[in-house]
Amino acid sequence: MVIIFWISVFLLFHSYILYPFILWLISIKRKPSNQHYTEDECLPFVSVIMAAYNEESVIGQKIDSIFKTSYPSNKIELLVGSDCSTDSTNAIISQKKEQHGRITFLEFTQRQGKANIMNQLLDLTKGEIIISTDANVLLTPSTIFDMVKYFKDEDIGLVDSRMMNTGLKKEGISIQESTYISREVKIKYREGLIWGAMMGPFGGCFAIRKSCYCKVPKNFFMDDFYINMKVIEKGKKTINSLEAIVYEDVSNRLAEEFRRKVRISIGNFQNLVEFFRLLWPPFKGVAFAFLSHKVLRWFGPFFLLLSLITSVILSFQSQFYQIILAVQLFLYLFPLFDILLGLINVHLLALRFATHFFSMNFALLFGLIKFLKGVSSNVWQPTQRNQ
Repeated sequence: MVIIFWISVFLLFHSYILYPFILWLISIKRKPSNQHYTEDECLPFVSVIMAAYNEESVIGQKIDSIFKTSYPSNKIELLVGSDCSTDSTNAIISQKKEQHGRITFLEFTQRQGKANIMNQLLDLTKGEIIISTDANVLLTPSTIFDMVKYFKDEDIGLVDSRMMNTGLKKEGISIQESTYISREVKIKYREGLIWGAMMGPFGGCFAIRKSCYCKVPKNFFMDDFYINMKVIEKGKKTINSLEAIVYEDVSNRLAEEFRRKVRISIGNFQNLVEFFRLLWPPFKGVAFAFLSHKVLRWFGPFFLLLSLITSVILSFQSQFYQIILAVQLFLYLFPLFDILLGLINVHLLALRFATHFFSMNFALLFGLIKFLKGVSSNVWQPTQRNQ
């Protein structure tokens, strides 16, 4: 029992604390490759692809942000697929098509899911570089160039953007979610810097060589992670461009974010089955990053449960483990304290971080159960905007 307890604690500690520290330590003197395009050079043609479902609140602003770019206007096209939208999304896209031109618009009359829409858009693209983006993610004028410039290096297969969050509010979980995302950006940047093996883009906006783009299997969630790992399988590098900034309205409602995390969890385990072989040999950078950053976190709920159960058993034998158990139980009460204080409009950051952490792990467990039951569709309901 003692061994199980300490192994569980160590694996959690390694994934959340030790691994990020190791990355920081190794990357201190590392610098990104200097081999990249300048604005004066002949740049590759870019195809931006986007799936949308009932995005009337953001789709117009998103399309405008794509075309307000410093990238040469004759080197860019936009392809949009509306996944049977029932609001005014289609009308807005049609209006923007007349305004901007260079837009290919497909209206689908049956829900198909993001990955299936993107697969069909890919067949129509003309670009050497594909930019996959979400409707709620807004680009800056330099975003496209700051991703595409790295493709001058033939070893680069995929470049992620840097996600910046808007709409932060102390009343919900937006601050905690934004903090988590910012930390993940640093981790992924350092993975790409050290091994050229960033463990998945954020999905909201990333660029990829068309020759490296593998279509996502039917009923697959987490298409961005699948595409990323396929690039690594091909022997190409995946990196993060900190200069390529994009903006997203971060989730603020715990229930909405929990639902999104469950969907992500289903995709996590689909990808684990698909790319399990990349965990071997374990001494390679790809395997170490995959295990430390992703797989251990995906099984985090089990490590939390094992540490709690073994603490209960060991507490009958040792006063030390009685204290350990008391600390754990006290931490598990944090979300309850947070909810009760929220009822009187008191919001403590420390308590909210605990709520965010435990809810994220519960969503991982719930997603695993759904995955084991079988996935019949990857059709998604977008997270509500402007929460």
